[in-house]
Amino acid sequence: MAPLLFAAWLTRRYRWPRWVLIAVCCFAAGYFYAATRAQLRLNDTLPPAWEGRDIQLIGVVASLPQTYERSVRFDLDVERILTPGAFAPSRIALSWWGTPGKDRVRGERPTLPDIKPGERWQLTVRLRRPHGSANPHGFDYEAWLFDRNIRATGTVRPKTGARRMDAMVHKPAYWIEAARERLRARILQALPDQVCAGVLAALAIGDQRAIPPEQWQVFTRTGVNHLMSISGLHVTMVSGLVFALAYGVWRRSARQVLRLPARKAAVLAGLLAALIYTLLAGFEVPAQRTLYMLTVMAAALWMNRMGSALAVLSTALLVVVLIDPWAVLAAGFWLSFGAVGVILYVSVGRVDRAHWLTTWARVQWAVTLALMPALLAMFQQVSIISPVANALAIPLVSFLVVPLTLVGMLLPVDWLLQMAHAVMAACLWALEWMSALPAAVWQQHAPPGWAVALAVAGAAILLMPRGVPLRWTGIAWFLPLFLAAPPPLNPGEARLTVLDVGNGLAVAVRTRNHALLFDTGPSYGPNMDAGNRLIVPYLRAAGVKALDMLIVSHDDVDHYGGASSVLQAMPVAQLLTSVPELDPLRFEAERAGPCFAGQGWDWDGVRFDVLHPTRDSYNDAAIKDNNRGCVLRIAAGKHVALIPADIEARAEQSLLAASPEQLRAQVLVAPHHGSKTSSIPEFVRAVDPRIVIYPVGYRNRFGHPHVDVEQRYLLQGSHVYRSDRDGAVTVNLGAAETINVTPHRATYRRYWQTPLVNDPVADSDDY
Repeated sequence: MAPLLFAAWLTRRYRWPRWVLIAVCCFAAGYFYAATRAQLRLNDTLPPAWEGRDIQLIGVVASLPQTYERSVRFDLDVERILTPGAFAPSRIALSWWGTPGKDRVRGERPTLPDIKPGERWQLTVRLRRPHGSANPHGFDYEAWLFDRNIRATGTVRPKTGARRMDAMVHKPAYWIEAARERLRARILQALPDQVCAGVLAALAIGDQRAIPPEQWQVFTRTGVNHLMSISGLHVTMVSGLVFALAYGVWRRSARQVLRLPARKAAVLAGLLAALIYTLLAGFEVPAQRTLYMLTVMAAALWMNRMGSALAVLSTALLVVVLIDPWAVLAAGFWLSFGAVGVILYVSVGRVDRAHWLTTWARVQWAVTLALMPALLAMFQQVSIISPVANALAIPLVSFLVVPLTLVGMLLPVDWLLQMAHAVMAACLWALEWMSALPAAVWQQHAPPGWAVALAVAGAAILLMPRGVPLRWTGIAWFLPLFLAAPPPLNPGEARLTVLDVGNGLAVAVRTRNHALLFDTGPSYGPNMDAGNRLIVPYLRAAGVKALDMLIVSHDDVDHYGGASSVLQAMPVAQLLTSVPELDPLRFEAERAGPCFAGQGWDWDGVRFDVLHPTRDSYNDAAIKDNNRGCVLRIAAGKHVALIPADIEARAEQSLLAASPEQLRAQVLVAPHHGSKTSSIPEFVRAVDPRIVIYPVGYRNRFGHPHVDVEQRYLLQGSHVYRSDRDGAVTVNLGAAETINVTPHRATYRRYWQTPLVNDPVADSDDY
């Protein structure tokens, strides 16, 4: 960098070369700063040798514990490791599963441990390195952990000893978390089992996990989700109220005004209020941005040098990325700074003096329009009802719910919190009604990057001041955002994507005009499953608006868990399954029936055949559910793919006896995730796959795939892919001689990703 700075000094008389060199120097400085921070964080990692082994350690609860139905989750700052030779990162995320109740028949809830922030505990834990599902357009869980400096996740082993050593470790960070926990308890105590208690907790202390998923869906569909946390608007409002209060009190004392002008004193009070509120929020990016902007404005006022609004926003942006270089990975970073930038763009420097209501409506329109490209790129949906919903929610939440919640949380009376809850419940009722409207949300495929860039430019043109000629041409710049769809497949081609859903199965199959989903992955907990977390976002981003066929092979939770979410999220023309006739899933679909050998259909020149089970097998109660699972054969051009679900040796032998000629396939999704109970030698030889894909979870407790099964396919000459190592695996079948295979982690390589030990990610290739 020194030579670049010297060159910039030499060219100081030449404007453009100097600025180019300065820009290059700034880029290099930012790159090396971020790289240094990243390397320091990467050095603090869990050694592979200590994954899955008991480690006894002493640490401090460093975050607000989150209580779920069967577990409590929290972050732990590791202070000391007691197990000889062991190592653990400085901060880890733990789940402490409750002790099961004695009477499980009556559904008694497990007994959960009482964990408080700031407590020092001696625990025995079992850890693993950070790892998450890797799917196209999916959430990057490993990046989220890396940003929070969590370098290992794991579970507490309470039976091997767990002891609270100190009730409070006195450090500022722990004081803040303890205060957040007490305030949350105050809200939940005043509003026991109330529907909006979690929303009030989110508004007061930034505890967004307290909001149930179904409410988040309503807020997202109506475009008011930015209000349901401590946003910049709320921080500004609280700071402004404290400023006005302090100014009114201070100016009444002549002695105090002579010592310090009332405006400067009020600025300090408002800034202090913003700091406290931001800390209570958990120091999230939107609140940080507002705090830094207020700090810059306060400093400018104190120095009597008010700068431009752009300089204030740029300074806040610089401070955020200096403190947290990985903030740019969060959608909130772009939406938060983007929204403020748009507001400044349409407000600062405009000469017209419109009515405040007109100005407010113009700002709402500008923010909705300008953020549309980013929302479609990141979430593939944008709320159409958002302006109306925000017109209702912003005044109610910002000027009634938030102040009542903050005051009621601090005073020993419950009626203020109950009033805040009543207003929020009424607002939620209206938002639910809006969310249920057929045209509330626009959903589409993920637009290409160039279309997003053009739409951003189009928004800048459309939002230019009145009088600028040809502003309307900005509309044309938006058209590629909606029209540039993914290229369709040719007739006779099929694309299979084995999604990374953990230790479960979900395979999306697309032809030119049709889409099929084979299995729906596991359920992760109440209201959380692979369907709503992984499968539906992938299908939407890929441009799939409806499913022509959903096949649920059998009723194991790792194949069945996300089925209801998929059926609720998009139209499904037909469901085929081997689950019992009275299973609730069959009643959720418009058309449902059993899968059995002999069923078949053609889509766009691609042949689909069900090879198993037989019709008679449904009358035999002795057959295991795994062996009654649906088996699908897909023939596209010169290639065949076989998806045999969880069939075991008995079903494989039945297939060998009934239709051995139909088993040969170039692509095989390994039966039963590579279990030792499946993939018998005769079946492997009959299929003779060129490509084998194991849908398995990272360090799954079943040990899938079994080493003997792996060896069996390798000796057969198969190329092996596995979802825990490679992420989602996409296979293209068609008329070409070769088969193109693309593992997601090969195209989305990031330095924070956790590789399998001595097993690098497979590259994209043709076979």
